[in-house]
Amino acid sequence: MIDAYEDPGTPDRRGGWRYLGWLVARQWPRCLAGAVFASVWMVLLAATPYLTARAIDHGLVPGDLGALAGWTGALVAVGAFNAWLGVMRHRTMTRVRMDANFRTVKVVVGHATRLGAALRRQVGAGEVVTIGVGDVQTISRALTAVGPGVGAVVAYAAVGGLMLSVSTRLALVVLLGVPVIGVLLGPLMGRLQGTETEYRERQAVLTARIGDLAGGLRVLNGLGGKGLVADAFRRDSGRLREQGYRVGAVTSWIQALGLGLPMLFLGLVTWLGARLAVQGRISVGELVAVYGYVVALGWPVAYLIEMAQQLNQGVVASRRVVAFLRLEPEPDDGVLDAPAEPAVLHDPASGVRVLPGRLTALAGARPADAATVIDRLGRYTPSDVTWGGVPLTGVALGQVRARILVAQAEADLFAGVLREVIGAAEADGAGPRGTGGTGTGPRRGDVGGAGTGRRRGSAHGHDGPADASRGPGPAGTHAHLLHAIHTAAADDIVRGLPDGLDTPVAAQGRTLSGGQRQRIRLARALLADPEVLLAVEPTSALDAHTEATVADRLRDAREGRTTVVAATSPLLLDRADVVHYVVDGKVVATGGHRELLDTEPGYRSLVARDDEVAR
Repeated sequence: MIDAYEDPGTPDRRGGWRYLGWLVARQWPRCLAGAVFASVWMVLLAATPYLTARAIDHGLVPGDLGALAGWTGALVAVGAFNAWLGVMRHRTMTRVRMDANFRTVKVVVGHATRLGAALRRQVGAGEVVTIGVGDVQTISRALTAVGPGVGAVVAYAAVGGLMLSVSTRLALVVLLGVPVIGVLLGPLMGRLQGTETEYRERQAVLTARIGDLAGGLRVLNGLGGKGLVADAFRRDSGRLREQGYRVGAVTSWIQALGLGLPMLFLGLVTWLGARLAVQGRISVGELVAVYGYVVALGWPVAYLIEMAQQLNQGVVASRRVVAFLRLEPEPDDGVLDAPAEPAVLHDPASGVRVLPGRLTALAGARPADAATVIDRLGRYTPSDVTWGGVPLTGVALGQVRARILVAQAEADLFAGVLREVIGAAEADGAGPRGTGGTGTGPRRGDVGGAGTGRRRGSAHGHDGPADASRGPGPAGTHAHLLHAIHTAAADDIVRGLPDGLDTPVAAQGRTLSGGQRQRIRLARALLADPEVLLAVEPTSALDAHTEATVADRLRDAREGRTTVVAATSPLLLDRADVVHYVVDGKVVATGGHRELLDTEPGYRSLVARDDEVAR
């Protein structure tokens, strides 16, 4: 089974069937073993009536107790051996399914990492969640075909051969029966695949709506829109339920016919065998054997029908995974080198100029405008931004990510102990080591891992390589961690937790308050210590006293380094070297905070809520 740190390989993205084939090829020795165990196990099930017939004809009928004892002993030995084979078959196929499960998870998560911030723009969160929750399990179950599925085919052929030794007519009925069943069930299998695909698509949409509803419930309550969204959710849920009924209806017909048709087929074989025995054309033992063969055929026939159903579902799920794996990250066409020294970032679309080594604030009449400028300066959206006169889009993406970090206000927080959530790493034994990574170059995604990335949505990746040469240096030491926590005014958070930095934190920081989560995110960004830090509303959830503390400490800690904050808080704006007042995406005024208060009415109106605090 694939190890947690093993390379899962490069998946075949040419289609659902090819992806399933790739999963088999990656563990072909285990799949081969499962097929052998299953084949021998099913063939020996058919051998039981053969041995029983010999015991009757050669031992019981002529009264030969020695022969009867010998054949009975053979039956016991075969039964014991087959029991062991059944255990090995089950263990092997469980490993096959688990390997397919974990391997698919690894390739999906790895691809999400490569997509980075491009993930959210290409696929909804509901699709990713549905792949992880449902498709992975469906794909792994489909690999049952390589064990019992192959065994069913081998056993079916073996029973046909045994029947041939009894009667050619019976053998032909057996060998032609399952193909007839397949022809009858084929149209239903095709319909199942279509309904399953539509159900799967509706499920992804509804999953995304659940996430949006849960995340915005408080806002919806405040706006009085909860009822409208709830009604829309009920409608979508009803449509999904109806589609689920359609899938269930097709599945029920397949299962009913899958059980009923084999019984009719096997009943026909038994009837023909009984007539041959009455006519004296086969012996009593052979009649018993025919009945045993009919019973033994129930296993391979059932497995063949189940295999067809699971393969249909597995192909649908594999197509969804393949469609996800075909998504491409934003192209990195950059071939230019970044400026050797800190340089000016200039966004012509807005008129924002960020001078190196300064604390610059963007105060947007609409906060989204300032956040959009931050996205352009961080190269998360196409733009004409220049960096030291060099087009930012022309710079190799790895260099951009290594030196410019964007810290979003709602960046993801991943589960783990607080030390790992912030991203501390040990350097030269200077404090306990976390597992959040050791590189100090900013990566794409939210500020995560080693405190060095900006992840959007549930993406875990980066667009280019981090600066691996830097490794765990001063930015990873325990002292640097404590300094980042102090700058973010998060000391009280650590002191208030039962085990301090080693206290477990739930995913998305659910065990922390909104203000605590915001300070942890800021500490994570500060720990990365990037050359250029672009922060969106880093103190919006803090009280005035804590916000003033963070503003003072942030200015001191980032002295001499380029820092840009998108904020409308006068406590932050008053500490900035330069403030750009942005209206409709354009800079309409630039200056110091107090200067803009005196000269720009719109700016004064924007920050007036805390004007007295600023003064």
